[in-house]
Amino acid sequence: MAYFKLPQGVRDILPDECRALDGAEAALRGKFLAEGFSFVRTAGLEYYDTFAGIESAVEQSKMFKMTDKDGKLIVLRPDMTLACARIAATKLHGERARLCYFSNIYDFSAGGNSEREVAQAGVEIFGEAGARSDAYVVAFAAECLKAVGVKDFIIDIGHVGFYKGLLEGSGLSEEAAEELRGYINAKDEVNVEIALRHSGASERAQAALLALPSLFGGAEVLSRAEKLTDNALALSALEHLKKVYAYLAETGAAEHVSFDLGTVKSLSYYSGMVFTGLAEGVGAPVLSGGRYDGLCAQFGRDLTAVGFAVGMGRALSAIGKGGAKQC
Repeated sequence: MAYFKLPQGVRDILPDECRALDGAEAALRGKFLAEGFSFVRTAGLEYYDTFAGIESAVEQSKMFKMTDKDGKLIVLRPDMTLACARIAATKLHGERARLCYFSNIYDFSAGGNSEREVAQAGVEIFGEAGARSDAYVVAFAAECLKAVGVKDFIIDIGHVGFYKGLLEGSGLSEEAAEELRGYINAKDEVNVEIALRHSGASERAQAALLALPSLFGGAEVLSRAEKLTDNALALSALEHLKKVYAYLAETGAAEHVSFDLGTVKSLSYYSGMVFTGLAEGVGAPVLSGGRYDGLCAQFGRDLTAVGFAVGMGRALSAIGKGGAKQC
Protein backbone atom coordinates (compact mmCIF):
# COMPACT_ATOMS: atom_id res chain seq x y z
CA MET A 1 0.00 0.00 0.00
CA ALA A 2 1.26 3.49 -0.88
CA TYR A 3 1.12 5.28 2.46
CA PHE A 4 1.94 8.63 0.92
CA LYS A 5 -1.62 8.70 -0.41
CA LEU A 6 -4.34 10.39 1.62
CA PRO A 7 -7.51 8.77 2.95
CA GLN A 8 -10.62 9.12 0.81
CA GLY A 9 -12.39 12.46 1.11
CA VAL A 10 -9.43 14.57 2.31
CA ARG A 11 -6.83 16.48 0.33
CA ASP A 12 -3.92 18.87 0.61
CA ILE A 13 -4.42 22.57 -0.17
CA LEU A 14 -1.68 23.54 -2.61
CA PRO A 15 -0.09 27.01 -2.88
CA ASP A 16 -2.38 28.60 -5.49
CA GLU A 17 -5.57 27.52 -3.77
CA CYS A 18 -4.10 28.33 -0.38
CA ARG A 19 -3.46 31.91 -1.52
CA ALA A 20 -7.04 32.11 -2.78
CA LEU A 21 -8.34 30.70 0.51
CA ASP A 22 -6.25 33.16 2.52
CA GLY A 23 -7.59 36.03 0.42
CA ALA A 24 -11.19 34.92 0.90
CA GLU A 25 -10.67 34.59 4.64
CA ALA A 26 -9.09 38.05 4.81
CA ALA A 27 -12.10 39.55 3.03
CA LEU A 28 -14.50 37.81 5.39
CA ARG A 29 -12.47 38.69 8.46
CA GLY A 30 -12.94 42.36 7.61
CA LYS A 31 -16.68 41.89 7.10
CA PHE A 32 -17.09 39.99 10.37
CA LEU A 33 -15.16 42.49 12.47
CA ALA A 34 -16.91 45.49 10.90
CA GLU A 35 -20.28 44.05 11.98
CA GLY A 36 -19.20 43.52 15.59
CA PHE A 37 -18.53 39.78 15.54
CA SER A 38 -15.91 38.23 17.81
CA PHE A 39 -13.79 35.27 16.73
CA VAL A 40 -13.76 31.97 18.57
CA ARG A 41 -11.69 28.83 18.02
CA THR A 42 -13.55 25.86 19.36
CA ALA A 43 -12.03 22.60 20.54
CA GLY A 44 -11.36 20.07 17.80
CA LEU A 45 -12.31 17.15 20.07
CA GLU A 46 -15.50 16.84 22.09
CA TYR A 47 -17.22 14.11 24.09
CA TYR A 48 -19.58 12.01 22.03
CA ASP A 49 -22.11 12.18 24.87
CA THR A 50 -22.39 15.96 24.35
CA PHE A 51 -24.01 15.32 20.99
CA ALA A 52 -25.82 12.13 21.94
CA GLY A 53 -27.68 14.00 24.70
CA ILE A 54 -29.12 16.86 22.61
CA GLU A 55 -31.26 17.34 19.53
CA SER A 56 -28.71 17.76 16.76
CA ALA A 57 -28.73 18.22 13.01
CA VAL A 58 -25.65 15.97 12.84
CA GLU A 59 -26.43 12.28 12.66
CA GLN A 60 -24.29 10.17 14.98
CA SER A 61 -23.27 7.98 12.02
CA LYS A 62 -21.58 11.04 10.45
CA MET A 63 -19.19 11.61 13.37
CA PHE A 64 -15.55 10.52 13.49
CA LYS A 65 -15.34 8.62 16.79
CA MET A 66 -12.39 7.46 18.86
CA THR A 67 -11.72 6.32 22.40
CA ASP A 68 -9.88 8.57 24.85
CA LYS A 69 -7.26 7.26 27.28
CA ASP A 70 -9.90 6.92 30.00
CA GLY A 71 -12.15 4.87 27.71
CA LYS A 72 -14.65 7.66 27.02
CA LEU A 73 -15.85 8.16 23.46
CA ILE A 74 -14.79 11.42 21.81
CA VAL A 75 -15.49 12.86 18.34
CA LEU A 76 -13.77 15.17 15.89
CA ARG A 77 -15.64 18.47 15.62
CA PRO A 78 -18.76 17.61 13.54
CA ASP A 79 -20.49 21.00 13.55
CA MET A 80 -19.56 24.58 14.43
CA THR A 81 -23.05 25.76 15.30
CA LEU A 82 -23.28 23.19 18.09
CA ALA A 83 -19.87 24.22 19.40
CA CYS A 84 -20.74 27.94 19.36
CA ALA A 85 -24.09 27.30 21.04
CA ARG A 86 -22.30 25.35 23.79
CA ILE A 87 -19.88 28.27 24.30
CA ALA A 88 -22.64 30.90 24.33
CA ALA A 89 -24.75 28.92 26.80
CA THR A 90 -22.02 27.79 29.19
CA LYS A 91 -19.09 30.25 28.98
CA LEU A 92 -20.45 33.67 28.00
CA HIS A 93 -22.47 35.76 30.43
CA GLY A 94 -24.09 38.51 28.37
CA GLU A 95 -27.60 38.35 26.99
CA ARG A 96 -26.27 38.85 23.47
CA ALA A 97 -23.26 37.60 21.57
CA ARG A 98 -22.07 37.71 17.98
CA LEU A 99 -19.53 34.97 17.31
CA CYS A 100 -17.64 34.14 14.12
CA TYR A 101 -15.07 31.58 13.07
CA PHE A 102 -12.87 30.00 10.44
CA SER A 103 -12.74 26.30 11.13
CA ASN A 104 -12.81 22.78 9.73
CA ILE A 105 -15.56 20.29 10.44
CA TYR A 106 -15.35 16.55 9.89
CA ASP A 107 -17.93 14.31 8.22
CA PHE A 108 -17.28 10.57 8.53
CA SER A 109 -20.03 9.62 6.08
CA ALA A 110 -18.74 11.67 3.15
CA GLY A 111 -16.57 10.12 0.47
CA GLY A 112 -15.96 9.91 -3.26
CA ASN A 113 -15.98 13.50 -4.54
CA SER A 114 -17.36 14.82 -1.25
CA GLU A 115 -15.13 16.31 1.40
CA ARG A 116 -14.75 14.69 4.82
CA GLU A 117 -12.71 17.65 6.08
CA VAL A 118 -14.66 20.82 5.27
CA ALA A 119 -13.30 24.36 5.67
CA GLN A 120 -16.01 26.76 6.83
CA ALA A 121 -16.43 30.41 7.72
CA GLY A 122 -19.49 31.35 9.70
CA VAL A 123 -21.34 33.56 12.11
CA GLU A 124 -23.71 32.80 14.98
CA ILE A 125 -25.90 35.49 16.56
CA PHE A 126 -27.27 34.87 20.06
CA GLY A 127 -29.94 36.91 21.83
CA GLU A 128 -31.40 38.64 18.76
CA ALA A 129 -34.85 37.56 17.57
CA GLY A 130 -37.56 38.57 15.12
CA ALA A 131 -37.99 39.14 11.40
CA ARG A 132 -35.52 42.03 11.29
CA SER A 133 -32.80 39.84 12.79
CA ASP A 134 -33.57 37.07 10.29
CA ALA A 135 -33.47 39.54 7.40
CA TYR A 136 -30.15 40.92 8.66
CA VAL A 137 -28.47 37.52 8.69
CA VAL A 138 -29.70 36.70 5.16
CA ALA A 139 -28.52 40.07 3.85
CA PHE A 140 -25.17 39.64 5.60
CA ALA A 141 -24.79 36.16 4.09
CA ALA A 142 -25.25 37.72 0.64
CA GLU A 143 -22.64 40.38 1.44
CA CYS A 144 -20.20 37.67 2.53
CA LEU A 145 -20.59 35.78 -0.74
CA LYS A 146 -19.95 39.01 -2.65
CA ALA A 147 -16.89 39.71 -0.49
CA VAL A 148 -15.20 36.48 -1.55
CA GLY A 149 -16.06 37.13 -5.21
CA VAL A 150 -19.15 34.97 -5.77
CA LYS A 151 -21.38 36.84 -8.23
CA ASP A 152 -24.05 34.54 -9.63
CA PHE A 153 -25.88 33.25 -6.57
CA ILE A 154 -29.32 33.04 -5.03
CA ILE A 155 -30.37 32.50 -1.42
CA ASP A 156 -33.41 30.25 -1.05
CA ILE A 157 -35.45 30.94 2.09
CA GLY A 158 -37.93 28.62 3.78
CA HIS A 159 -39.46 28.15 7.22
CA VAL A 160 -39.77 24.90 9.17
CA GLY A 161 -42.93 26.25 10.81
CA PHE A 162 -44.83 25.97 7.54
CA TYR A 163 -44.09 22.26 7.25
CA LYS A 164 -44.76 21.70 10.96
CA GLY A 165 -48.11 23.44 10.58
CA LEU A 166 -49.11 21.24 7.66
CA LEU A 167 -48.12 18.17 9.66
CA GLU A 168 -50.50 19.16 12.47
CA GLY A 169 -53.41 18.34 10.20
CA SER A 170 -51.89 15.26 8.61
CA GLY A 171 -51.96 12.60 11.29
CA LEU A 172 -48.46 11.49 10.23
CA SER A 173 -46.24 9.78 12.78
CA GLU A 174 -42.84 11.31 13.61
CA GLU A 175 -41.11 8.58 11.61
CA ALA A 176 -43.37 9.06 8.60
CA ALA A 177 -42.95 12.85 8.78
CA GLU A 178 -39.16 12.48 8.71
CA GLU A 179 -39.32 10.14 5.72
CA LEU A 180 -41.59 12.60 3.92
CA ARG A 181 -39.22 15.47 4.75
CA GLY A 182 -36.42 13.70 2.89
CA TYR A 183 -38.57 13.26 -0.22
CA ILE A 184 -39.68 16.90 -0.12
CA ASN A 185 -36.10 18.17 0.21
CA ALA A 186 -35.12 16.04 -2.78
CA LYS A 187 -38.06 17.43 -4.83
CA ASP A 188 -39.14 13.80 -5.25
CA GLU A 189 -42.82 14.36 -5.97
CA VAL A 190 -43.44 10.73 -6.88
CA ASN A 191 -42.35 9.38 -3.49
CA VAL A 192 -44.06 12.28 -1.71
CA GLU A 193 -47.32 11.20 -3.32
CA ILE A 194 -46.73 7.52 -2.52
CA ALA A 195 -45.90 8.29 1.12
CA LEU A 196 -48.99 10.48 1.52
CA ARG A 197 -51.23 7.90 -0.11
CA HIS A 198 -50.57 5.55 2.81
CA SER A 199 -50.56 8.22 5.52
CA GLY A 200 -54.22 8.56 6.36
CA ALA A 201 -53.91 12.34 6.13
CA SER A 202 -56.92 14.39 5.07
CA GLU A 203 -57.27 15.30 1.39
CA ARG A 204 -56.51 18.97 2.07
CA ALA A 205 -53.43 18.12 4.14
CA GLN A 206 -52.23 15.77 1.42
CA ALA A 207 -52.75 18.41 -1.27
CA ALA A 208 -50.77 20.99 0.72
CA LEU A 209 -47.89 18.62 1.47
CA LEU A 210 -47.82 17.40 -2.11
CA ALA A 211 -47.50 21.00 -3.29
CA LEU A 212 -44.41 21.69 -1.16
CA PRO A 213 -41.76 20.61 -3.70
CA SER A 214 -43.21 23.06 -6.23
CA LEU A 215 -43.50 26.03 -3.85
CA PHE A 216 -40.40 27.91 -4.92
CA GLY A 217 -39.84 31.22 -6.67
CA GLY A 218 -40.44 34.88 -5.88
CA ALA A 219 -42.48 36.42 -3.09
CA GLU A 220 -45.68 35.35 -4.86
CA VAL A 221 -44.97 31.83 -3.56
CA LEU A 222 -46.03 33.00 -0.10
CA SER A 223 -49.47 34.05 -1.38
CA ARG A 224 -49.88 30.73 -3.18
CA ALA A 225 -48.98 28.86 -0.02
CA GLU A 226 -51.54 30.77 2.06
CA LYS A 227 -54.35 29.29 -0.03
CA LEU A 228 -53.31 25.74 0.83
CA THR A 229 -54.00 25.77 4.56
CA ASP A 230 -55.83 27.41 7.42
CA ASN A 231 -53.38 26.07 10.04
CA ALA A 232 -52.33 28.87 12.40
CA LEU A 233 -48.69 27.78 12.70
CA ALA A 234 -48.25 27.48 8.93
CA LEU A 235 -49.87 30.87 8.30
CA SER A 236 -47.76 32.48 11.03
CA ALA A 237 -44.61 31.15 9.31
CA LEU A 238 -45.70 32.70 6.01
CA GLU A 239 -46.45 36.03 7.69
CA HIS A 240 -42.98 35.99 9.24
CA LEU A 241 -41.38 35.40 5.84
CA LYS A 242 -43.34 38.33 4.39
CA LYS A 243 -41.86 40.58 7.08
CA VAL A 244 -38.37 39.21 6.40
CA TYR A 245 -38.80 39.93 2.70
CA ALA A 246 -40.00 43.49 3.41
CA TYR A 247 -36.87 44.19 5.46
CA LEU A 248 -34.68 42.65 2.74
CA ALA A 249 -36.36 44.88 0.15
CA GLU A 250 -35.54 47.93 2.30
CA THR A 251 -31.83 47.04 2.29
CA GLY A 252 -31.68 46.12 -1.39
CA ALA A 253 -30.83 42.49 -0.63
CA ALA A 254 -34.10 41.10 -2.01
CA GLU A 255 -32.58 40.80 -5.49
CA HIS A 256 -30.54 37.83 -4.25
CA VAL A 257 -33.47 36.08 -2.56
CA SER A 258 -36.04 33.51 -3.59
CA PHE A 259 -38.37 31.36 -1.52
CA ASP A 260 -38.40 27.58 -1.34
CA LEU A 261 -40.96 26.22 1.11
CA GLY A 262 -39.85 22.73 0.13
CA THR A 263 -36.51 23.36 1.86
CA VAL A 264 -37.34 21.48 5.06
CA LYS A 265 -34.33 21.06 7.33
CA SER A 266 -34.18 19.10 10.59
CA LEU A 267 -37.35 19.77 12.57
CA SER A 268 -35.70 18.95 15.89
CA TYR A 269 -32.86 21.44 15.35
CA TYR A 270 -34.19 24.41 13.40
CA SER A 271 -37.00 26.48 14.88
CA GLY A 272 -37.92 29.00 12.18
CA MET A 273 -36.49 30.51 9.02
CA VAL A 274 -33.94 28.42 7.11
CA PHE A 275 -31.92 29.35 4.05
CA THR A 276 -29.47 27.94 1.52
CA GLY A 277 -27.07 29.73 -0.82
CA LEU A 278 -26.69 28.35 -4.34
CA ALA A 279 -24.06 29.51 -6.83
CA GLU A 280 -23.71 29.04 -10.57
CA GLY A 281 -21.55 26.07 -11.46
CA VAL A 282 -21.46 24.45 -8.01
CA GLY A 283 -23.50 21.31 -7.51
CA ALA A 284 -24.16 21.81 -3.80
CA PRO A 285 -24.98 24.75 -1.47
CA VAL A 286 -22.17 27.25 -0.89
CA LEU A 287 -23.77 28.34 2.37
CA SER A 288 -26.46 27.15 4.73
CA GLY A 289 -28.11 28.63 7.79
CA GLY A 290 -31.22 29.29 9.80
CA ARG A 291 -32.77 29.97 13.17
CA TYR A 292 -32.32 27.47 16.00
CA ASP A 293 -33.81 29.07 19.10
CA GLY A 294 -34.06 25.88 21.17
CA LEU A 295 -30.46 24.68 20.93
CA CYS A 296 -28.78 26.76 23.65
CA ALA A 297 -31.42 25.70 26.17
CA GLN A 298 -30.21 22.14 25.76
CA PHE A 299 -26.84 23.32 27.07
CA GLY A 300 -28.53 24.88 30.10
CA ARG A 301 -29.28 28.46 29.01
CA ASP A 302 -32.13 29.67 26.83
CA LEU A 303 -30.93 32.04 24.09
CA THR A 304 -32.40 32.83 20.70
CA ALA A 305 -29.98 32.06 17.89
CA VAL A 306 -29.53 32.38 14.14
CA GLY A 307 -26.52 31.97 11.88
CA PHE A 308 -24.95 30.56 8.74
CA ALA A 309 -21.78 28.89 7.47
CA VAL A 310 -20.02 29.34 4.13
CA GLY A 311 -18.34 26.29 2.61
CA MET A 312 -15.03 27.86 1.63
CA GLY A 313 -14.04 25.17 -0.90
CA ARG A 314 -17.36 25.49 -2.68
CA ALA A 315 -17.16 29.29 -2.64
CA LEU A 316 -13.73 29.13 -4.27
CA SER A 317 -15.08 26.69 -6.86
CA ALA A 318 -17.84 29.20 -7.65
CA ILE A 319 -15.24 31.82 -8.56
CA GLY A 320 -13.00 29.35 -10.41
CA LYS A 321 -10.24 29.24 -7.79
CA GLY A 322 -11.02 25.89 -6.19
CA GLY A 323 -8.87 22.79 -6.40
CA ALA A 324 -10.58 19.41 -6.45
CA LYS A 325 -14.25 19.39 -7.38
CA GLN A 326 -16.49 20.27 -4.42
CA CYS A 327 -19.69 18.24 -4.11
